[in-house]
Amino acid sequence: MNILILGSGGREHAFTLKLSQSDKVNRIYVAPGNAGTSQIATNININPTDFKAVKETVIKNQINMVVVGPEAPLVNGVHDFFLADTALQNIPVIGPKKDGALLEGSKDFSKIFMEKHNIPTARYQSFTKENLSEGFLFLETLNSPYVLKADGLAAGKGVLILDSLKEAKNELEEMLTNQKFGEASSTVVIEEFLDGIELSVFVLTDGKSYKILPSAKDYKRIGEGDKGLNTGGMGAISPVPFASEDFLSKVEERIVIPTINGLQKDGIDYRGFIFIGLMNVDGNPQVIEYNVRMGDPETEAVLPRIDSDLLDLFEGVANQTLDKKSFSINPKTAATVMLVSGGYPEAYENGKEMTGIEKVTESIVFHAGTTIQENKTLTNGGRVMAITSFGDTIDEALKKSYASIENIHFENMNFRKDIGFDLI
Repeated sequence: MNILILGSGGREHAFTLKLSQSDKVNRIYVAPGNAGTSQIATNININPTDFKAVKETVIKNQINMVVVGPEAPLVNGVHDFFLADTALQNIPVIGPKKDGALLEGSKDFSKIFMEKHNIPTARYQSFTKENLSEGFLFLETLNSPYVLKADGLAAGKGVLILDSLKEAKNELEEMLTNQKFGEASSTVVIEEFLDGIELSVFVLTDGKSYKILPSAKDYKRIGEGDKGLNTGGMGAISPVPFASEDFLSKVEERIVIPTINGLQKDGIDYRGFIFIGLMNVDGNPQVIEYNVRMGDPETEAVLPRIDSDLLDLFEGVANQTLDKKSFSINPKTAATVMLVSGGYPEAYENGKEMTGIEKVTESIVFHAGTTIQENKTLTNGGRVMAITSFGDTIDEALKKSYASIENIHFENMNFRKDIGFDLI
Protein backbone atom coordinates (compact mmCIF):
# COMPACT_ATOMS: atom_id res chain seq x y z
CA MET A 1 0.00 0.00 0.00
CA ASN A 2 1.22 3.51 -0.87
CA ILE A 3 0.34 6.23 1.65
CA LEU A 4 0.36 10.01 1.37
CA ILE A 5 0.65 12.00 4.62
CA LEU A 6 -0.25 15.69 4.43
CA GLY A 7 1.73 18.06 6.68
CA SER A 8 5.25 19.02 7.70
CA GLY A 9 5.55 18.89 11.51
CA GLY A 10 6.54 16.56 14.31
CA ARG A 11 3.07 15.01 14.20
CA GLU A 12 3.58 14.02 10.55
CA HIS A 13 7.05 12.62 11.26
CA ALA A 14 5.49 10.53 14.05
CA PHE A 15 2.81 9.23 11.65
CA THR A 16 5.48 8.45 9.05
CA LEU A 17 7.66 6.55 11.50
CA LYS A 18 4.73 4.57 12.92
CA LEU A 19 3.26 3.66 9.52
CA SER A 20 6.71 2.72 8.16
CA GLN A 21 6.72 -0.13 10.73
CA SER A 22 3.69 -1.78 9.08
CA ASP A 23 4.22 -4.85 6.88
CA LYS A 24 1.33 -3.64 4.72
CA VAL A 25 3.10 -0.42 3.67
CA ASN A 26 5.00 -0.24 0.41
CA ARG A 27 5.90 3.45 0.06
CA ILE A 28 5.14 6.57 2.10
CA TYR A 29 5.04 10.08 0.68
CA VAL A 30 4.87 13.20 2.85
CA ALA A 31 3.73 16.58 1.56
CA PRO A 32 5.65 18.72 2.19
CA GLY A 33 7.43 16.85 5.01
CA ASN A 34 10.69 17.82 6.74
CA ALA A 35 14.28 16.62 7.17
CA GLY A 36 13.17 13.72 9.37
CA THR A 37 10.47 12.40 7.04
CA SER A 38 12.92 12.57 4.11
CA GLN A 39 15.04 9.88 5.81
CA ILE A 40 12.24 7.28 5.92
CA ALA A 41 9.84 8.46 3.20
CA THR A 42 9.67 10.58 0.03
CA ASN A 43 8.96 14.28 0.54
CA ILE A 44 6.86 16.09 -2.07
CA ASN A 45 7.06 19.87 -1.99
CA ILE A 46 3.40 20.87 -2.29
CA ASN A 47 1.02 22.80 -0.07
CA PRO A 48 -1.49 20.44 1.63
CA THR A 49 -4.29 22.94 0.91
CA ASP A 50 -3.52 22.95 -2.84
CA PHE A 51 -5.98 20.17 -3.66
CA LYS A 52 -5.15 20.15 -7.39
CA ALA A 53 -1.48 19.44 -6.54
CA VAL A 54 -2.59 16.81 -3.99
CA LYS A 55 -4.65 15.07 -6.70
CA GLU A 56 -1.72 15.05 -9.14
CA THR A 57 0.51 13.58 -6.41
CA VAL A 58 -2.04 10.87 -5.56
CA ILE A 59 -2.49 9.76 -9.18
CA LYS A 60 1.19 9.95 -10.13
CA ASN A 61 2.31 7.89 -7.12
CA GLN A 62 -0.64 5.43 -7.10
CA ILE A 63 -1.62 6.41 -3.55
CA ASN A 64 -3.98 4.01 -1.74
CA MET A 65 -4.68 6.09 1.39
CA VAL A 66 -4.32 9.72 2.49
CA VAL A 67 -3.64 10.63 6.14
CA VAL A 68 -4.29 14.30 6.95
CA GLY A 69 -2.09 15.77 9.68
CA PRO A 70 -3.05 19.47 10.14
CA GLU A 71 -6.49 21.03 10.44
CA ALA A 72 -6.42 23.48 7.51
CA PRO A 73 -6.88 20.91 4.68
CA LEU A 74 -9.74 19.30 6.64
CA VAL A 75 -11.55 22.58 7.35
CA ASN A 76 -11.04 23.52 3.68
CA GLY A 77 -12.66 20.24 2.58
CA VAL A 78 -9.92 17.91 1.31
CA HIS A 79 -12.05 14.84 2.16
CA ASP A 80 -15.05 16.29 0.28
CA PHE A 81 -12.74 17.06 -2.68
CA PHE A 82 -11.76 13.39 -2.90
CA LEU A 83 -15.35 12.15 -2.68
CA ALA A 84 -16.46 14.55 -5.45
CA ASP A 85 -13.75 13.43 -7.90
CA THR A 86 -14.30 10.15 -9.77
CA ALA A 87 -10.53 9.56 -9.97
CA LEU A 88 -10.14 9.92 -6.19
CA GLN A 89 -13.43 8.89 -4.57
CA ASN A 90 -12.35 5.32 -3.79
CA ILE A 91 -9.17 6.43 -2.00
CA PRO A 92 -9.81 6.60 1.77
CA VAL A 93 -8.98 9.84 3.57
CA ILE A 94 -8.22 9.63 7.30
CA GLY A 95 -9.80 12.83 8.55
CA PRO A 96 -13.36 14.21 8.66
CA LYS A 97 -15.26 15.93 5.88
CA LYS A 98 -15.93 19.65 6.00
CA ASP A 99 -19.09 19.34 8.11
CA GLY A 100 -17.27 17.35 10.81
CA ALA A 101 -14.20 19.61 10.64
CA LEU A 102 -16.41 22.48 11.85
CA LEU A 103 -15.90 21.05 15.35
CA GLU A 104 -12.50 22.74 15.16
CA GLY A 105 -13.13 25.22 12.36
CA SER A 106 -15.82 27.07 14.32
CA LYS A 107 -15.75 27.49 18.10
CA ASP A 108 -19.38 28.68 17.92
CA PHE A 109 -20.44 25.50 16.06
CA SER A 110 -18.65 23.26 18.57
CA LYS A 111 -20.27 24.99 21.57
CA ILE A 112 -23.73 24.68 19.96
CA PHE A 113 -22.98 20.99 19.28
CA MET A 114 -21.98 20.39 22.92
CA GLU A 115 -25.05 22.20 24.25
CA LYS A 116 -27.34 20.27 21.88
CA HIS A 117 -25.95 16.87 22.92
CA ASN A 118 -25.57 17.62 26.67
CA ILE A 119 -21.77 17.42 26.66
CA PRO A 120 -20.30 19.19 29.72
CA THR A 121 -18.55 22.45 28.86
CA ALA A 122 -18.16 26.01 30.15
CA ARG A 123 -21.06 28.50 30.03
CA TYR A 124 -20.71 30.72 26.96
CA GLN A 125 -22.22 33.18 24.49
CA SER A 126 -21.12 34.19 20.97
CA PHE A 127 -20.93 37.77 19.67
CA THR A 128 -20.28 39.74 16.47
CA LYS A 129 -19.49 43.44 16.05
CA GLU A 130 -23.23 44.07 15.64
CA ASN A 131 -23.91 43.10 19.27
CA LEU A 132 -20.60 44.17 20.83
CA SER A 133 -22.39 46.01 23.66
CA GLU A 134 -24.15 42.76 24.64
CA GLY A 135 -20.72 41.13 24.76
CA PHE A 136 -19.60 43.77 27.25
CA LEU A 137 -22.66 43.05 29.39
CA PHE A 138 -22.02 39.28 29.28
CA LEU A 139 -18.42 39.81 30.40
CA GLU A 140 -19.76 41.67 33.43
CA THR A 141 -21.71 38.54 34.49
CA LEU A 142 -18.49 36.46 34.63
CA ASN A 143 -15.72 36.27 37.19
CA SER A 144 -12.05 36.85 36.31
CA PRO A 145 -10.20 35.52 34.37
CA TYR A 146 -12.10 36.04 31.10
CA VAL A 147 -11.81 33.70 28.12
CA LEU A 148 -12.19 35.06 24.56
CA LYS A 149 -12.01 32.68 21.59
CA ALA A 150 -11.89 33.63 17.92
CA ASP A 151 -14.53 31.52 16.19
CA GLY A 152 -12.35 30.43 13.25
CA LEU A 153 -8.84 29.05 12.79
CA ALA A 154 -6.19 31.49 14.01
CA ALA A 155 -3.04 29.33 13.93
CA GLY A 156 -3.42 28.46 17.62
CA LYS A 157 -3.34 32.14 18.65
CA GLY A 158 -7.05 32.92 18.77
CA VAL A 159 -7.66 32.20 22.48
CA LEU A 160 -7.09 34.95 25.04
CA ILE A 161 -7.27 34.51 28.83
CA LEU A 162 -7.39 37.92 30.52
CA ASP A 163 -7.39 38.92 34.18
CA SER A 164 -9.03 42.34 34.05
CA LEU A 165 -12.56 43.18 32.87
CA LYS A 166 -11.31 46.37 31.20
CA GLU A 167 -8.66 44.44 29.25
CA ALA A 168 -11.25 41.80 28.25
CA LYS A 169 -13.58 44.49 26.88
CA ASN A 170 -10.73 46.16 24.97
CA GLU A 171 -9.62 42.84 23.45
CA LEU A 172 -13.19 41.91 22.51
CA GLU A 173 -13.48 45.20 20.63
CA GLU A 174 -10.08 44.61 18.97
CA MET A 175 -11.14 41.14 17.83
CA LEU A 176 -14.59 42.10 16.53
CA THR A 177 -14.22 45.60 15.14
CA ASN A 178 -10.52 45.72 14.24
CA GLN A 179 -10.27 42.06 13.17
CA LYS A 180 -7.31 41.28 15.41
CA PHE A 181 -7.31 37.70 14.08
CA GLY A 182 -8.72 38.56 10.65
CA GLU A 183 -11.84 36.78 9.48
CA ALA A 184 -11.35 34.19 12.27
CA SER A 185 -12.51 36.74 14.88
CA SER A 186 -15.57 38.08 13.03
CA THR A 187 -17.41 36.02 15.66
CA VAL A 188 -16.00 35.68 19.20
CA VAL A 189 -17.02 33.12 21.81
CA ILE A 190 -16.85 34.38 25.40
CA GLU A 191 -16.90 31.62 27.98
CA GLU A 192 -16.54 31.18 31.70
CA PHE A 193 -13.08 30.16 32.88
CA LEU A 194 -12.77 26.55 34.02
CA ASP A 195 -10.41 26.13 36.97
CA GLY A 196 -8.75 22.72 36.99
CA ILE A 197 -6.01 20.60 35.41
CA GLU A 198 -5.93 20.27 31.64
CA LEU A 199 -5.39 17.12 29.59
CA SER A 200 -6.12 15.76 26.13
CA VAL A 201 -7.95 12.58 25.18
CA PHE A 202 -7.64 11.25 21.62
CA VAL A 203 -10.34 9.24 19.90
CA LEU A 204 -10.19 7.45 16.54
CA THR A 205 -13.60 6.81 14.96
CA ASP A 206 -15.01 5.28 11.78
CA GLY A 207 -18.30 7.12 12.22
CA LYS A 208 -19.95 4.22 14.05
CA SER A 209 -17.50 2.82 16.59
CA TYR A 210 -14.42 4.30 18.24
CA LYS A 211 -11.12 3.57 19.96
CA ILE A 212 -9.80 5.72 22.81
CA LEU A 213 -6.06 6.28 22.42
CA PRO A 214 -3.65 7.15 25.27
CA SER A 215 -4.24 10.43 27.13
CA ALA A 216 -1.61 13.17 27.17
CA LYS A 217 -0.89 16.56 28.71
CA ASP A 218 0.93 19.24 26.78
CA TYR A 219 2.62 22.44 27.91
CA LYS A 220 1.65 25.50 25.88
CA ARG A 221 3.53 28.38 27.49
CA ILE A 222 7.04 29.29 26.37
CA GLY A 223 8.42 29.81 29.89
CA GLU A 224 9.06 27.59 32.89
CA GLY A 225 6.21 27.31 35.36
CA ASP A 226 3.74 27.82 32.50
CA LYS A 227 4.62 31.51 32.19
CA GLY A 228 4.89 33.70 29.11
CA LEU A 229 3.34 33.56 25.67
CA ASN A 230 1.34 30.66 24.26
CA THR A 231 3.07 28.39 21.75
CA GLY A 232 2.06 25.43 19.62
CA GLY A 233 3.31 23.24 22.48
CA MET A 234 6.63 22.88 24.31
CA GLY A 235 6.34 19.25 25.40
CA ALA A 236 3.96 16.49 26.42
CA ILE A 237 3.58 13.60 28.86
CA SER A 238 1.60 10.39 28.23
CA PRO A 239 -0.18 8.88 30.10
CA VAL A 240 -1.48 11.55 32.48
CA PRO A 241 -1.18 10.28 36.10
CA PHE A 242 -4.38 11.93 37.36
CA ALA A 243 -6.41 10.46 34.47
CA SER A 244 -7.44 7.44 36.53
CA GLU A 245 -9.63 4.60 35.28
CA ASP A 246 -12.58 6.21 37.08
CA PHE A 247 -11.94 9.62 35.51
CA LEU A 248 -11.48 8.17 32.01
CA SER A 249 -14.71 6.19 32.36
CA LYS A 250 -16.47 9.51 33.07
CA VAL A 251 -14.81 10.95 29.94
CA GLU A 252 -16.08 8.03 27.87
CA GLU A 253 -19.63 8.06 29.26
CA ARG A 254 -20.18 11.82 29.44
CA ILE A 255 -18.14 13.04 26.47
CA VAL A 256 -16.88 10.42 23.99
CA ILE A 257 -20.12 8.44 23.58
CA PRO A 258 -22.36 11.56 23.38
CA THR A 259 -19.93 13.08 20.83
CA ILE A 260 -19.97 10.02 18.54
CA ASN A 261 -23.74 9.64 18.93
CA GLY A 262 -24.25 13.38 18.38
CA LEU A 263 -22.32 13.29 15.10
CA GLN A 264 -24.49 10.38 13.92
CA LYS A 265 -27.73 12.13 14.97
CA ASP A 266 -26.65 15.27 13.10
CA GLY A 267 -25.94 13.23 9.95
CA ILE A 268 -22.19 13.87 10.07
CA ASP A 269 -20.19 10.90 8.72
CA TYR A 270 -17.01 11.43 10.74
CA ARG A 271 -13.96 9.28 9.99
CA GLY A 272 -10.73 10.24 11.68
CA PHE A 273 -9.33 11.62 14.93
CA ILE A 274 -11.18 13.66 17.53
CA PHE A 275 -8.84 15.44 19.92
CA ILE A 276 -10.81 16.39 23.03
CA GLY A 277 -9.21 19.12 25.13
CA LEU A 278 -10.49 18.60 28.67
CA MET A 279 -10.37 20.22 32.05
CA ASN A 280 -10.50 18.05 35.15
CA VAL A 281 -12.68 20.18 37.43
CA ASP A 282 -12.91 18.55 40.88
CA GLY A 283 -12.75 15.07 39.34
CA ASN A 284 -15.28 15.82 36.60
CA PRO A 285 -14.32 16.27 32.92
CA GLN A 286 -15.46 19.33 30.99
CA VAL A 287 -14.66 20.01 27.33
CA ILE A 288 -12.54 23.06 26.55
CA GLU A 289 -12.41 22.41 22.81
CA TYR A 290 -12.48 19.85 20.04
CA ASN A 291 -9.76 19.48 17.42
CA VAL A 292 -10.32 17.31 14.37
CA ARG A 293 -6.80 15.88 14.13
CA MET A 294 -4.05 14.68 16.43
CA GLY A 295 -2.26 17.29 18.54
CA ASP A 296 1.36 18.33 18.22
CA PRO A 297 3.48 17.61 20.32
CA GLU A 298 1.05 15.13 21.94
CA THR A 299 1.26 12.84 18.89
CA GLU A 300 4.98 12.40 19.50
CA ALA A 301 4.19 11.05 22.99
CA VAL A 302 1.00 9.11 22.14
CA LEU A 303 1.86 7.25 18.90
CA PRO A 304 5.09 5.67 20.21
CA ARG A 305 2.99 4.08 22.99
CA ILE A 306 0.76 2.24 20.48
CA ASP A 307 2.38 -1.17 20.02
CA SER A 308 -0.02 -2.32 17.30
CA ASP A 309 -0.05 -1.70 13.54
CA LEU A 310 -1.47 1.81 13.05
CA LEU A 311 -2.36 1.09 9.42
CA ASP A 312 -4.60 -1.75 10.59
CA LEU A 313 -6.58 0.78 12.65
CA PHE A 314 -6.72 3.20 9.70
CA GLU A 315 -8.11 0.42 7.48
CA GLY A 316 -10.79 -0.11 10.12
CA VAL A 317 -11.66 3.60 9.87
CA ALA A 318 -11.78 3.49 6.07
CA ASN A 319 -13.94 0.32 5.94
CA GLN A 320 -16.02 1.12 9.05
CA THR A 321 -14.76 -2.08 10.71
CA LEU A 322 -12.93 -0.35 13.57
CA ASP A 323 -14.98 -2.28 16.14
CA LYS A 324 -13.35 -5.50 14.87
CA LYS A 325 -9.82 -4.14 15.33
CA SER A 326 -7.78 -4.46 18.50
CA PHE A 327 -4.71 -2.57 19.61
CA SER A 328 -2.29 -2.62 22.53
CA ILE A 329 -0.67 0.17 24.51
CA ASN A 330 2.83 0.26 25.99
CA PRO A 331 2.36 0.81 29.76
CA LYS A 332 5.54 2.88 30.03
CA THR A 333 5.49 6.68 30.24
CA ALA A 334 6.52 8.76 27.22
CA ALA A 335 7.99 12.23 27.80
CA THR A 336 8.40 14.65 24.88
CA VAL A 337 10.45 17.86 25.04
CA MET A 338 10.31 20.38 22.19
CA LEU A 339 13.40 22.23 20.94
CA VAL A 340 12.50 25.65 19.54
CA SER A 341 14.20 28.53 17.76
CA GLY A 342 15.41 31.45 19.87
CA GLY A 343 12.76 34.21 19.89
CA TYR A 344 9.85 31.81 19.25
CA PRO A 345 6.85 32.29 19.52
CA GLU A 346 7.72 35.80 18.35
CA ALA A 347 10.32 36.62 15.68
CA TYR A 348 13.02 34.00 15.06
CA GLU A 349 15.55 33.09 12.38
CA ASN A 350 15.59 29.98 10.20
CA GLY A 351 18.59 28.30 8.57
CA LYS A 352 20.58 27.45 11.71
CA GLU A 353 22.70 24.31 11.26
CA MET A 354 21.89 21.47 13.66
CA THR A 355 24.53 19.06 14.93
CA GLY A 356 24.68 16.02 17.22
CA ILE A 357 21.36 14.46 16.22
CA GLU A 358 23.11 11.22 15.28
CA LYS A 359 24.48 10.94 18.85
CA VAL A 360 20.98 10.48 20.31
CA THR A 361 20.50 6.76 21.05
CA GLU A 362 18.20 6.63 24.10
CA SER A 363 15.35 8.72 22.64
CA ILE A 364 13.25 9.08 19.48
CA VAL A 365 13.98 12.25 17.52
CA PHE A 366 10.96 13.71 15.71
CA HIS A 367 11.73 16.50 13.27
CA ALA A 368 9.28 19.41 13.05
CA GLY A 369 10.62 22.66 11.59
CA THR A 370 13.68 21.25 9.79
CA THR A 371 14.99 21.00 6.25
CA ILE A 372 18.05 19.55 4.51
CA GLN A 373 20.35 21.67 2.34
CA GLU A 374 23.72 20.48 1.02
CA ASN A 375 23.56 17.46 3.36
CA LYS A 376 23.15 19.72 6.38
CA THR A 377 20.10 19.70 8.68
CA LEU A 378 18.87 23.27 9.15
CA THR A 379 16.17 24.83 11.30
CA ASN A 380 13.06 25.77 9.31
CA GLY A 381 10.43 26.82 11.83
CA GLY A 382 9.70 27.99 15.36
CA ARG A 383 9.25 24.53 16.82
CA VAL A 384 12.21 22.59 15.46
CA MET A 385 12.37 19.12 16.99
CA ALA A 386 10.66 16.87 19.56
CA ILE A 387 12.67 14.48 21.71
CA THR A 388 10.64 11.55 23.12
CA SER A 389 11.82 8.97 25.67
CA PHE A 390 10.26 6.07 27.55
CA GLY A 391 10.58 5.37 31.27
CA ASP A 392 8.87 3.50 34.09
CA THR A 393 8.14 6.91 35.63
CA ILE A 394 7.75 10.45 34.30
CA ASP A 395 11.01 11.40 35.99
CA GLU A 396 12.93 8.56 34.35
CA ALA A 397 11.52 9.34 30.89
CA LEU A 398 12.28 13.06 31.26
CA LYS A 399 15.86 12.42 32.40
CA LYS A 400 16.45 10.43 29.20
CA SER A 401 14.98 13.18 27.02
CA TYR A 402 17.04 15.91 28.69
CA ALA A 403 20.22 13.77 28.49
CA SER A 404 19.59 13.27 24.75
CA ILE A 405 19.06 17.01 24.25
CA GLU A 406 22.58 17.65 25.55
CA ASN A 407 23.89 16.09 22.32
CA ILE A 408 21.96 18.42 20.02
CA HIS A 409 23.10 21.94 19.17
CA PHE A 410 21.97 24.86 17.03
CA GLU A 411 22.33 28.60 17.48
CA ASN A 412 19.84 30.10 19.98
CA MET A 413 18.29 26.69 20.75
CA ASN A 414 15.65 26.95 23.47
CA PHE A 415 13.58 24.42 25.42
CA ARG A 416 11.66 24.18 28.67
CA LYS A 417 13.52 22.43 31.47
CA ASP A 418 10.40 21.75 33.55
CA ILE A 419 8.11 19.66 31.33
CA GLY A 420 5.99 17.45 33.61
CA PHE A 421 6.82 19.63 36.63
CA ASP A 422 3.18 19.63 37.79
CA LEU A 423 2.81 15.84 37.50
CA ILE A 424 5.86 14.54 39.37
